[in-house]
Amino acid sequence: MVVKPVDESGGYGISIGNKLTKAEIEKVKATIKEDPRKYIAQPIMSLSTHATYIEEENSFEPRHVDLRTFTLLGKDKDFVLKGGLTRVALKRGNLIVNSSQGGGSKDTWVLKK
Repeated sequence: MVVKPVDESGGYGISIGNKLTKAEIEKVKATIKEDPRKYIAQPIMSLSTHATYIEEENSFEPRHVDLRTFTLLGKDKDFVLKGGLTRVALKRGNLIVNSSQGGGSKDTWVLKK
């Protein structure tokens, strides 16, 4: 599971269960028990990877990405915008795509068939 504090943003305070040692898991458990209402848990998402240019390596490497789409909700109609925000985790193996945690963004193109 991914454990997140409910009062943080930008990828801060996140614990990703399968990336933690047994000692770190025990510490997260104790922290949650101190104030359980402060945390939520969700399954670890299987993020896609995309070829990403890594300047330090002067090469393309796979990095995890997520896509955020945007929808306008009206009284009688919903409209999905023709684009979105693709966020990328620039650190190898990282699942956190927030820019505040070293992530970036990619151009998102929507092509008409």
